[in-house]
Amino acid sequence: MRHLGRVEYEPVWRAMQVFTARRSPDAADEIWLLEHPPVYTQGQAGKAEHLIAATDIPVVPIDRGGQITYHGPGQVVAYVLIDLRRRGYGIRELVKRMEQAVIDLLAEQGVAAARLGGAPGVYVDGAKIAALGLRSACASGTAARIMGCRSTWIWTWARLPPSIPAAMRGWA
Repeated sequence: MRHLGRVEYEPVWRAMQVFTARRSPDAADEIWLLEHPPVYTQGQAGKAEHLIAATDIPVVPIDRGGQITYHGPGQVVAYVLIDLRRRGYGIRELVKRMEQAVIDLLAEQGVAAARLGGAPGVYVDGAKIAALGLRSACASGTAARIMGCRSTWIWTWARLPPSIPAAMRGWA
């Protein structure tokens, strides 16, 4: 578990790409906890017109799915870099584990959260509180790894309980 503080989006994204490209089959999995200064990412399905209004906030085109996603102060981002093959499960199981870790973490704080059928993420009273953005990378066409699996909580790090690392160990 690495606590990186507030860091710019693009250098972290590039660092994840380097980590994934260079990792050996026995390299330890990692979770990077951080927050970003204001930035929009434009996924592969994103188009310029998906950004609702003109803004001075930078837009970074990325290699993940999705359209336009805002990242900024007050959102805790967890980048989970794991070797799924070594762990013995696939992307669907990883998503399930990540969502459950968020649900469990919120329950520890007295917040009732749940999944909604057919809608990715975690919800409180029907409103999304955590979103997942996935990018799968394969090394030599064999070992599937998640590069940059992100779950965003709409709370500042200071307001999150010390139990966060324990909750996250459930998905990495």
